[in-house]
Amino acid sequence: MSLQLEHVCDLTVELTPPHEVGTSGQGARRIIPIVGGSARGERLSGTILPVGADWQTVDANGVADLDARYAIQTDDGAVIEVLSQGVRHASPEVVARIMAGEAVPPSEYYMRTAIRLSTGHPAYAWVNCALFVATGGKVGAKVSLSVYQVL
Repeated sequence: MSLQLEHVCDLTVELTPPHEVGTSGQGARRIIPIVGGSARGERLSGTILPVGADWQTVDANGVADLDARYAIQTDDGAVIEVLSQGVRHASPEVVARIMAGEAVPPSEYYMRTAIRLSTGHPAYAWVNCALFVATGGKVGAKVSLSVYQVL
């Protein structure tokens, strides 16, 4: 049996500058507040609430473990929790371009996340029993993700 993907929405996640925690045995730790954004799609549309953060660890090889929690308020009033865990990897040259705010095409680096969504709103109960994956990239203080339901 093969997997199929169905597009759910595109997210634009707005960030503030990171809080650098420092380097531990796992790598450099940082907390990046999530302060807003949008979700746009035929199955899910709304506003990203300013209630979350991405807790990142970047190892010595430049591989970033992404661990974000935030929430979407849909256009019809539901609140959906987002738990997104993923990996980002790029060459040192591409990382420097991204950090400088350049719009580096996502095809030049790897950024993928596994997402769980949850809500108590009956119109969106379908998100509670599904897995989602996303691909995307970062430009300046925003992350763009295309989210797909795994069927």
